[in-house]
Amino acid sequence: MTTRPRREGEVEGRDYVFIDRYRFRRDGCRGRALGARDRIRELLRHAAAADRGGAPSAGRDVVGDLDWQGAQQLTKTVRDDLVSVFVLPPSRAALETRLRNRAQDSAAVVAARMAKSAEETSHWAEYEYVIVNRDIEQSVAQVQAIITAERLRRERQLGLADFVDRLRTRAAP
Repeated sequence: MTTRPRREGEVEGRDYVFIDRYRFRRDGCRGRALGARDRIRELLRHAAAADRGGAPSAGRDVVGDLDWQGAQQLTKTVRDDLVSVFVLPPSRAALETRLRNRAQDSAAVVAARMAKSAEETSHWAEYEYVIVNRDIEQSVAQVQAIITAERLRRERQLGLADFVDRLRTRAAP
């Protein structure tokens, strides 16, 4: 779900659900007023149900693309369920080239994004992981490695304590 204008070629419901800021703040996903924490949880549940077949309840991962303000809000509200990754371009010139080459935004929008890029990049230290995207395949592999490592964290392994207790009980003479 996004409050930004639709870009050429984007399809409602496939790429994003496009919603104005007033409606987002007022209605959340379900047409009712929600607090920030509830709104974020509801949006994550909505995204998971739409895109991942109920991912959170099935123990699956939900990957999203947020700006730093959205990441800060998630950090405040769903800290235990969040893994944050900041993706940096290899250089400012590479960032500008990539924005121009994808041909989704006008020259004015690209210029505005470049003007904001220094401020946005200054938030890199707020993230748990940082990737410099020099090569897309390598960057994807790095994100996959992060996901694998995070899945193996003790606190993320559901039922692990019970499993270990059963091992200990059965192993005792």
